[in-house]
Amino acid sequence: MVKLYHHPLCPQSRFARVTLAEYGIEPELIEERAFDRRREFLEINPAGTTPVMIDSVMSVPGAGVIAEYLDETRGLALGARRYMPEDPAGRVEVRRLLDWFNIKFYAEVSQWLVTEKVYKRAMTPAQGGGAPDMDLVRAARNNIRYHLRYIGWLTGTRNWLAGDQMTYADLAAAAHLSSVDFLGDVPWTEDEAAKLWYARMKSRPSFRAILADRIPGITPAAIYADLDF
Repeated sequence: MVKLYHHPLCPQSRFARVTLAEYGIEPELIEERAFDRRREFLEINPAGTTPVMIDSVMSVPGAGVIAEYLDETRGLALGARRYMPEDPAGRVEVRRLLDWFNIKFYAEVSQWLVTEKVYKRAMTPAQGGGAPDMDLVRAARNNIRYHLRYIGWLTGTRNWLAGDQMTYADLAAAAHLSSVDFLGDVPWTEDEAAKLWYARMKSRPSFRAILADRIPGITPAAIYADLDF
């Protein structure tokens, strides 16, 4: 049985969840508030970050590591649907875009919106909890605009973000956007091509579970689960 330590709005956790769903794996979900720094969780992942997958007795920490592990252990069985290309140039491009979304987009957009609008509600004052820092929220809302334009440019020159077929790059980008979209902070009028690409992604069966996510005390945006937004 595969287990996944996650937080419902953690963007990297969502990437792991939709990736597992694409492989047809339904994990046991264990919600983890990483900011609590539980001893038991730190023993599994000393970095103290989500997601962490447990496959049998093996601990696989981190969204990118989980994706690589699934490709190495189950990718060949997918044939032409493999989410990591076989050719070196294709793999480089997918990994570049994984870094773009899991590191750059996270650092400039999703980290701040999720932390300020969600995590801080549950954090104690000693953990940095309290009212959201609206300067950080406004900066993240401004930063997302050029990311949307970049997605629009990529999908305007390719079928999918990294090339002719859907890859981990698409799953990562859509997972991060889904966290921000839950909060109503994606300006979809910014780029029509990016919006059409995301509509394709959120229509996939692998996204059904995260589109059904609900957080106590937070109402998702009206269009969050709407496939015809």
